[in-house]
Amino acid sequence: MQKIKKGDDVIVIAGKDKGKRGSALRIYADGRVLVEGINMAKKHTKPNPNAGIAGGIIDKEMPLDMSNVALFNPITGKADRIGIRTLEDGRKVRVFKSNDEVVDV
Repeated sequence: MQKIKKGDDVIVIAGKDKGKRGSALRIYADGRVLVEGINMAKKHTKPNPNAGIAGGIIDKEMPLDMSNVALFNPITGKADRIGIRTLEDGRKVRVFKSNDEVVDV
């Protein structure tokens, strides 16, 4: 079970965007995560009139390593570590380490 999933609210804990929050858009198999509005890079594009693409410089989100982000805990208002616990009915759920609240409902 992955500790960070698509759609989770995450906070950056290391790097140039430290302290910024965003939603996880995509999780890559090699341990990277794409976060909305974080780690923006400039990409130079050529115009393509057949596809209707105008040329110029666009801002693009680049993936971060998963070790540089943590799940945002709305109760404490800070980044938190994640643990995995098995419930009585046999389901595995993610829990916050600081207050043992269940992430998945």
